[in-house]
Amino acid sequence: MKKIYSKIESIVGNVITVRATGVRYGELAQIETGFGTSLAEVNRLDGDMVSLQVFIGGRGISTDNNVMFLGHTMRVSFSDDILGRVFTGSAAPRDNGPALLQHMIPIGGPSVNPARRIIPRRMIRTGIPMIDLFNSLVVSQKLPIFSIYGEPYNQLLARIAMQAEVDVIVFGGMGLKFDDYLFFKNTLETGAAFHKSVMFIHTAADPTVECLMIPDMALAVAEQFALQNKDVLVLLNDMTSFADAMKEIAISQEQVPSNRGYPGDLYSQLAARYEKAVDFETAGSITVLGVTTMPGDDVTHPIPDNTGYITEGQYYLRGGRIDPFGSLSRLKQQVNGKTRKDHRALMDAMIRLYSSYKETMEKKSMGFHMSSWDEKLLIYGEHFEREMMDLSVNIALEEALDLGWWILAKCFTKDESGLRTELINEFWPA
Repeated sequence: MKKIYSKIESIVGNVITVRATGVRYGELAQIETGFGTSLAEVNRLDGDMVSLQVFIGGRGISTDNNVMFLGHTMRVSFSDDILGRVFTGSAAPRDNGPALLQHMIPIGGPSVNPARRIIPRRMIRTGIPMIDLFNSLVVSQKLPIFSIYGEPYNQLLARIAMQAEVDVIVFGGMGLKFDDYLFFKNTLETGAAFHKSVMFIHTAADPTVECLMIPDMALAVAEQFALQNKDVLVLLNDMTSFADAMKEIAISQEQVPSNRGYPGDLYSQLAARYEKAVDFETAGSITVLGVTTMPGDDVTHPIPDNTGYITEGQYYLRGGRIDPFGSLSRLKQQVNGKTRKDHRALMDAMIRLYSSYKETMEKKSMGFHMSSWDEKLLIYGEHFEREMMDLSVNIALEEALDLGWWILAKCFTKDESGLRTELINEFWPA
């Protein structure tokens, strides 16, 4: 039964307070304002004092406006009709399409019982050599993309969305510039991936509280698709905007701040989203990739620092490339021994030689004499960066493996490669 209250005790910024009973945390309310009606979410309970975060802000609200509690938390419609659609953080259509009000499902539920999960063992191919060959993305993995503003993480996410071998793409955008939203939408449309995608978009001009809804909506929808035996890839951009929204709301509630002003439950809030990644024993899967922009390129900042304890590695985007040294997929061993028998050995050899190339570059910058081995490493490094690390490279894993052998053969002798004789006899180019 819906409860209506006609007296607002206080209005502080975007937060209003009313006296109410029988209300639960996270419940939605509808508030009359001078501009119509707005949704609000209960975000604090103190006895019968209930604080609500108003979606459109406190402007236009007076103390005698009606507040009607709806008796449920935020919900989102789920059916195949949502594919090819774009929604806001309040589940309203952003694409001028019809509103979907059937088959409403709650968001923000618990993660899957570990007993229902299986050990990750399948690879998601992306066509990006620095992922497929060197840090394979595994079904049901949870990985952040650590980056700074200005790096091409939007382009990287868009390429993954277009090329990943999955059934459904769920994109959650938080704090996006409008141009970035249009970039993702247009890229998916022109790349013929929009028909299997659903987008939940919060722009920088939208209400802060809607930013917090985006990951939960995306993951709730992804879970329903996974239960239909589909492999779902969830792309979240940017989790730093999500954490900053948490921080802003916590400050408005006068919560005691933790590290750098972020709320004390930052770890739990991030983990609740990333832990939705799952491979069901008798159904589909959810894989989560989330961009985390690091203020000042500081990996010890609370957001990337907490994220690193939750996730299973990271992709580190630096200088417009995926850094082979900062990046790590902790589950790649689950799959790269099952792709082609030279995969793991070639991966190790090429990274080892690239590390030697970086040392040679330091020697060269300090004016040291370059030996014939150093000269070979310099040539190898140029090939590796241009033909493997460049994000414009788009080739299948098998082609990337063959290309790796070709680069080695062009720069070194068989003995200098450090690879086993039986692999050299089978794969070394003629």
